[in-house]
Amino acid sequence: MSVNSYKQDELQREVPKWVTLGRLYRYLFAYKKDIVIVLLIMTVTVGAVLLNPLIIERAINVHVANRDAEGLLRLTAAALVLNGLWLLGVKARMLIMARVSNEIVLKIREELYVHIQTLGLRFFDSRPTGKILARVIGDVNSLKDMMADSVTTLIPDAVMVMSVITIMIVKSPGLALSALATLPILGLGMYMVMIRGHKRWQTVRQKNSNINAYVHENFSGIRVVQSFSAEGESAAAFDGVLAEHRQAFTHAVRLADAFGPVIDVTWGLGGFLLYFIGIRILGMGGADVGTFLAFATYLSMFWSPIRNLASLYNKIVNNISSAERIFDILDTEPELTDREDAYELPPIEGQVEFDHVTFAYPDEPERDVIVDINFDIKPGETIALVGPTGAGKTTIINLISRFYDAKAGTIRIDGHPVNEVTLHSLRSQMGIMTQENFLFSGTVRDNISYGKLDASEEEIVWAAKAVGAHDFISKLEKGYDTELQGGGGLSVGQRQLLAFARTLVSKPRILILDEATSSIDTHTELMVQRGIAALLAGRTSFVIAHRLSTIKKADRIFVVDHQSILEEGTHQELLAKKGQYYNLYQAQFKNL
Repeated sequence: MSVNSYKQDELQREVPKWVTLGRLYRYLFAYKKDIVIVLLIMTVTVGAVLLNPLIIERAINVHVANRDAEGLLRLTAAALVLNGLWLLGVKARMLIMARVSNEIVLKIREELYVHIQTLGLRFFDSRPTGKILARVIGDVNSLKDMMADSVTTLIPDAVMVMSVITIMIVKSPGLALSALATLPILGLGMYMVMIRGHKRWQTVRQKNSNINAYVHENFSGIRVVQSFSAEGESAAAFDGVLAEHRQAFTHAVRLADAFGPVIDVTWGLGGFLLYFIGIRILGMGGADVGTFLAFATYLSMFWSPIRNLASLYNKIVNNISSAERIFDILDTEPELTDREDAYELPPIEGQVEFDHVTFAYPDEPERDVIVDINFDIKPGETIALVGPTGAGKTTIINLISRFYDAKAGTIRIDGHPVNEVTLHSLRSQMGIMTQENFLFSGTVRDNISYGKLDASEEEIVWAAKAVGAHDFISKLEKGYDTELQGGGGLSVGQRQLLAFARTLVSKPRILILDEATSSIDTHTELMVQRGIAALLAGRTSFVIAHRLSTIKKADRIFVVDHQSILEEGTHQELLAKKGQYYNLYQAQFKNL
């Protein structure tokens, strides 16, 4: 559906525009009461506007003509009250629709965010994070005004146009026909915008997404940029992305701005026809001045909402591309979901079994990563996975956590196939830690308790002590209440220790460490090893690491390569075999 680089535009499915609009407007149905109130208010305001020309007509033809000052004052007072109600009604409907549109935008954003969290790793691996942010923030925000205007502009202006046409037909069918004679020109212009403008605004959204992707990627890697003094090259690349967006935006706006001249031409031509016919039919001397002024006012009242409706149509063409991008993600099915008959995984002991498991990534189903893997792990065992990069070590632990489903074979935990239990009940009993030691903005306490949101103070301190983090935490300015901004101010090793404490506080039955100690120096690792030794006891653990200390202490070592497990045994047993593990040991650990 999407691409991996900020340099390329995203792809999305083509969906009929009326389907997208209908789906978007269904969000309004949840606010029927508010919409009814707004419609009632608009009935009053539209009625007030429609009465104004008639008031002018009566004031001139009756009261001014008869020098009735008292009657004119009464009519003026009535007009002030009527227009005061109109002003209050406009303000009321704007406030109501502003609240409704904000709530709808919030609801759409929440639905989008919740749905994105259900999507698999492939979704996030297949596109820059900035492009996801562009849809959650920018595309959703662009819907706000369109939702509000669809009620406050579309309905009253449509009613206004129909009412004016009706009044004009009653007063003069010929004038009404002359007004409608220029509408085909406007219809042709709107059709051109619908066909060509929509594509252009889609491109604008794609280029805007590219900007978000580039900014997020560049700032995330700002240390690399600055360390290589590449600020100039980065700015030049950013200018290139901006130039593409500017070109696309200019291309779209030029077509959108053509709407104004089209309306002006049709308005002017219609006005010419109307005044020409008015002079021929009514005649300046043959008709009441008030009637002529009232009709002239109705002419303006006819074209003003036409301009508003055309502007709204232009806005819909612009923003429907945002709705398409939002629904494109909402329609993306999660790769992994609970089966209809999935059941809760009961508290586990930690036995793990691979029964003839074969796996290939969905993007390359014909290229197997692992083939016919078999093993049975007893509860409490520590298993080390070693082998060259890309051999399939991380794939094995991802299958245990069911981040992917096996292509063939069965994976069982305590005898329960992992694809038959709910994802939450499975992963909630696992502790997974990778080499990505990401910390959230918040306190040290918040970051540790993220592994168990209801963790007590004693549990938080216990986990920190277990991994050797308590000492450096206590030396921070506010201890466990010290605010962190993405881990700023802490060393790489300290951030790793906090991430490790976050994993351990959940007291998982199965512990997965994927290069989890890669950023910790040898001294710190020894401290961590001493701290977690007691915690690993009784817990099934899978460890991917290249550190000798971790591998030597494992109950069993699996040498993974060539799509399978080539060797299995303890550190001493594998050394004695003098096979592939022995060669790895000699190459990697001989000098340690």
